[in-house]
This record gives sequence, C-alpha cells and structure tokens, in this order.
Amino acid sequence: MKATGNFEITMEPQADDIAPVGRIIITKTYAGDLSGIGNGQMISKRTADGHAAYAAIEEFTGTLADKKGGFTLLHQGLMSPDSQQLQIQIVEGSGHGALTGITGTLDIIQSEQGHSYQLHYEFS
Repeated sequence: MKATGNFEITMEPQADDIAPVGRIIITKTYAGDLSGIGNGQMISKRTADGHAAYAAIEEFTGTLADKKGGFTLLHQGLMSPDSQQLQIQIVEGSGHGALTGITGTLDIIQSEQGHSYQLHYEFS
C-alpha cells in the first residue's frame, strides 16, 4: 500500500560540547494520507570537503488510512558533493494502536513547493 502527502518540518539545533557532531530536535507535521506529528532527534556530521552523514529516530503519532496509532522511523543518510543516499524505514515491532504490525519505508521528496512523502507500507 502507498500513502502520499506533504509535511512541514521545524529543526531546533542543540548545543553539544562533548561530541563534534550536530544534534537537532525535529518536529514534523504530516498532512495527506498520513496525518499527525513526528518528533525526533537527528545527529549529523559534515566534513570540510562536502561529505556528510546523518541518522535520526522519529516517533510518528497520528492516523494512516483512518487508523489511529503510531510507529518509529529510522533515518540513515549519506551525502557527497555529487550524490545523496537516504533510507528511512519503519522499525519493525514499533507500531502501536491500530498501526500495530506495520512495516515499510518512507521516501522524502524535496521540491520548490516544499517537502512531500511517499510511505510504502503493509501490515503483518
């Protein structure tokens, strides 16, 4: 199954004097087939030559196809000056409420109009 829509994101940088990485609190407001809030934390590292990596854990709570509940998303990204790889997957076993048993992946699309998503999912 596939869900589509848009989201708005707020990113709040956090001070971190212990580790030489960026740490950010993220809040997403999803609209469309997936409707609700995603809260999480991201850590990232950028090198002087333009390479970067990030990982994030996001907790979604809301509705999907009229089912109320939530699940956890794991983000893993690698970037270079020439390319970008991004994998976002639902953590197996994290679904709760009417979304218990959900698995799948999320694609983020960035354009001049903003951020949109495609969630590919199934229930076990």
